[in-house]
Amino acid sequence: MVSHSYKNPPESPIATEVRHKICAALPDAKVEITDPDGVHLAATVISAQFSGKSKLAQHRMVYAALGDAFEERLHALQLTTRAS
Repeated sequence: MVSHSYKNPPESPIATEVRHKICAALPDAKVEITDPDGVHLAATVISAQFSGKSKLAQHRMVYAALGDAFEERLHALQLTTRAS
Protein backbone atom coordinates (compact mmCIF):
# COMPACT_ATOMS: atom_id res chain seq x y z
CA MET A 1 0.00 0.00 0.00
CA VAL A 2 1.37 3.40 -1.00
CA SER A 3 0.82 6.29 1.37
CA HIS A 4 1.52 9.93 0.61
CA SER A 5 0.59 12.01 3.64
CA TYR A 6 1.39 15.29 5.31
CA LYS A 7 1.33 16.27 8.97
CA ASN A 8 0.54 20.00 8.89
CA PRO A 9 -2.35 20.72 6.52
CA PRO A 10 -2.69 22.66 4.38
CA GLU A 11 0.52 21.87 2.59
CA SER A 12 2.56 24.70 1.05
CA PRO A 13 3.15 24.74 -2.72
CA ILE A 14 6.83 23.80 -2.28
CA ALA A 15 5.92 20.87 -0.01
CA THR A 16 3.40 19.67 -2.60
CA GLU A 17 6.03 19.97 -5.35
CA VAL A 18 8.58 18.05 -3.27
CA ARG A 19 6.04 15.30 -2.54
CA HIS A 20 5.07 14.98 -6.22
CA LYS A 21 8.68 14.80 -7.39
CA ILE A 22 9.60 12.15 -4.82
CA CYS A 23 6.48 10.09 -5.57
CA ALA A 24 7.12 10.30 -9.32
CA ALA A 25 10.66 8.95 -8.89
CA LEU A 26 9.82 6.45 -6.13
CA PRO A 27 6.19 5.43 -6.77
CA ASP A 28 6.16 2.80 -3.99
CA ALA A 29 7.35 5.29 -1.37
CA LYS A 30 5.59 6.36 1.76
CA VAL A 31 6.31 10.09 2.03
CA GLU A 32 5.64 12.24 5.08
CA ILE A 33 6.44 15.95 4.96
CA THR A 34 6.48 18.40 7.84
CA ASP A 35 6.36 21.98 6.65
CA PRO A 36 6.49 24.53 9.47
CA ASP A 37 7.16 27.64 7.35
CA GLY A 38 7.18 26.79 3.63
CA VAL A 39 10.96 26.92 3.19
CA HIS A 40 12.34 24.56 5.85
CA LEU A 41 10.94 21.08 5.21
CA ALA A 42 11.44 17.73 6.90
CA ALA A 43 10.71 14.64 4.82
CA THR A 44 10.62 10.97 5.73
CA VAL A 45 10.76 8.68 2.71
CA ILE A 46 10.33 4.91 3.04
CA SER A 47 10.78 2.84 -0.11
CA ALA A 48 11.63 -0.71 -1.10
CA GLN A 49 13.94 0.81 -3.72
CA PHE A 50 16.28 1.81 -0.87
CA SER A 51 16.86 -1.83 0.09
CA GLY A 52 20.56 -2.67 0.17
CA LYS A 53 21.60 0.94 -0.43
CA SER A 54 23.60 3.13 1.95
CA LYS A 55 22.01 6.21 3.54
CA LEU A 56 24.12 8.33 1.21
CA ALA A 57 22.80 6.47 -1.84
CA GLN A 58 19.23 6.76 -0.54
CA HIS A 59 19.59 10.51 -0.04
CA ARG A 60 21.13 10.90 -3.49
CA MET A 61 18.09 9.17 -4.98
CA VAL A 62 15.77 11.64 -3.26
CA TYR A 63 17.87 14.68 -4.20
CA ALA A 64 18.01 13.46 -7.81
CA ALA A 65 14.21 13.28 -7.78
CA LEU A 66 13.98 16.85 -6.49
CA GLY A 67 16.12 18.24 -9.29
CA ASP A 68 16.18 22.03 -9.27
CA ALA A 69 13.48 22.44 -6.59
CA PHE A 70 16.12 22.22 -3.88
CA GLU A 71 18.47 24.71 -5.53
CA GLU A 72 15.86 27.31 -6.46
CA ARG A 73 12.98 27.32 -3.97
CA LEU A 74 13.71 25.08 -1.02
CA HIS A 75 15.95 26.58 1.64
CA ALA A 76 16.48 23.47 3.79
CA LEU A 77 15.42 19.84 3.85
CA GLN A 78 15.84 17.51 6.80
CA LEU A 79 15.75 14.10 5.15
CA THR A 80 15.14 10.73 6.76
CA THR A 81 15.16 7.63 4.53
CA ARG A 82 14.82 3.90 5.06
CA ALA A 83 13.93 0.76 3.18
CA SER A 84 10.47 -0.71 3.61
